[in-house]
Order: sequence, then structure tokens, then C-alpha cells
Amino acid sequence: QVRLVESGGGLVQPGGSLRLSCAAPRAIFSVFAPWDIAWYRQLPGKEREVVATITSSGRTNYTDSVKGRFAISRNNSRKTVWLQMNNLKPEDTATYYCNNLATPQDWGRGTQVTVSS
Repeated sequence: QVRLVESGGGLVQPGGSLRLSCAAPRAIFSVFAPWDIAWYRQLPGKEREVVATITSSGRTNYTDSVKGRFAISRNNSRKTVWLQMNNLKPEDTATYYCNNLATPQDWGRGTQVTVSS
């Protein structure tokens, strides 16, 4: 198991931006690089939903509610995946997690994003 570590959340006003990071400090490059990675979000009492995914080769996909506002990217040599979130809305408020899409590892603590005026 390789735990991924999320960071970058916070409190932001509607229309603001945040950049989340997902790092795998204990993974070796040859393990991390082939992974397809997903960003998820979860509200209390709700199921975790996939927000964005990126394949090992950099192909991306987004849930409809964030298309045009969020951008996922990665740097395999840094073993890091980012989620740039622009034009944030109150409904984006959630705890955000990242994980291996195909073979989920132990879940990290996530990072809280709160969008409120």
C-alpha cells in the first residue's frame, strides 16, 4: 500500500481558486508513474464521487459539474498530481481525496475545501 497525501484545501469565496496537491512521497517512480489517478470528493454522509481523472499518459476526464473550471495535471518525476480549481462554487464544498483509480490504496485524510462568502 502506498498512501497518497492531499493538501492545498482551505476557505475561499465563490469565484475563487484553489490548487490541490496529491503527493506520493513513499512511492518509487516506477510504481507511481503507471498509475491512473483520480481526485474524489465527499460530503458527510454521502458517497465519494470522482471529480477528475488522469491516466499515466496524461489523458484527463472530468465530471460534468466541474468541466471548464477544474484542471488535473501530473508530474511523475515529482510523484505528484494537482487539481487546479477555478470559479469555485458553494456546491464544490467537500473533502477532497486522491487515489489510484484502478487499485485504490489506503485512503488519506483528504483536504477540506469550503466555498463560502
